[in-house]
Amino acid sequence: MTSSPSLWRRTGVDLRLLLMGVLLVVMAVVFHVMSGGVFLSPENLYNIAQQTAVVGIVSTVMVLIIVARHIDLSVGSVMGFVGVLVAYLQYTSGWSWPAASLAGLAVALLVSLYQGGLTAVLGVPSFVVTLGGLMSFRGAAFLVADGKTQPVNDEFFQRLGGGYDGGIGTTASWVLAAVVGVVLFARMLQKRRARQRHEMPVEPLWIELLLTAVPVVIVCAFAAAMNSYQIASKTEPQGMPIPVLIWAAVAVTLSFIVHRTRFGRYVFAMGGNPDAAALVGIPVKRVTLMLFALLAVLVTIAAIVSIARLNAGTNSLGTGMELYVIAAAVIGGTALAGGSGSILGSVLGALIMQSLDSGMLLLDVPIGKRMVIIGQVLIIAVVFDVLYRKRFGETS
Repeated sequence: MTSSPSLWRRTGVDLRLLLMGVLLVVMAVVFHVMSGGVFLSPENLYNIAQQTAVVGIVSTVMVLIIVARHIDLSVGSVMGFVGVLVAYLQYTSGWSWPAASLAGLAVALLVSLYQGGLTAVLGVPSFVVTLGGLMSFRGAAFLVADGKTQPVNDEFFQRLGGGYDGGIGTTASWVLAAVVGVVLFARMLQKRRARQRHEMPVEPLWIELLLTAVPVVIVCAFAAAMNSYQIASKTEPQGMPIPVLIWAAVAVTLSFIVHRTRFGRYVFAMGGNPDAAALVGIPVKRVTLMLFALLAVLVTIAAIVSIARLNAGTNSLGTGMELYVIAAAVIGGTALAGGSGSILGSVLGALIMQSLDSGMLLLDVPIGKRMVIIGQVLIIAVVFDVLYRKRFGETS
């Protein structure tokens, strides 16, 4: 058993993420059987995919927030505030959707500077600051439009939320899946050649091909499922929903930031040891402010996708979302103590949370029982994280 962690690290496979993937598959099969073959139907998978996108977008950056030893309990309220504002500016004030969206982003950045400034500059715990924000910005969402629902009617804007015209079609979906496959295999070969050029050990080619083929197969299977769903009143299938593509773009961008930029290294260094990070010259306050600003950008994107999917902005938008976002990050392997986390893990965590909720909804589980189960799943995830780290160590 002692050689297992090194084996997983050598092949580039994260054992925790592998276990999560297996859990997601088992959960899907169980719900599919119990729902009489409905859960894995193309229509339900399409709905799950676009519903998960909003939580998934915010959970990617919540990983970095928690890694840096902070927390944001106000993300749902801020998303509701920004969403209602964007919808209000379009419907009541007659703004174009790009102008309204930029105004929403500006407000979100002001909120992030306020909350991030209290945390980074004055040293007020982010838990306290954002707990106050959870109540305050929920009230602000109500005040923007006096509690009235604000419809959005722009056809292009509505497509950003998925729905009737929110898929990219079959041809574009297959082309995108093929491009992803080519990029992944090309990247694998490039990394292999680089290791050989520097006389570093490499795994047998068939192992690397197999490991690369797994995500390619998943992407192709997803494209096939989305291309199998067709709304009765339309002549062609939906294809991949636009919200999922936005989520994927966000996840890829955040992964690049984490692994390829100084900012990403700073965030993990701060989470590992904030005092040591400050002593070696890392601008902790500035990085914290940038981190909250990044959160504001993604909360705005999530708000746009959410009101586009609902075709309206309501003051209840994003209620309770902070639970799902934090749970997705934690289930994905982000340590609440800070210092470690994974963007891909947050993607799997969001899928597990939404699949669990959707599966129970299909089975007509009452809302009270669903809340109890989801809350206990979060506790189980934290317990698993603690036991996993004790067994394999922090860096496993």
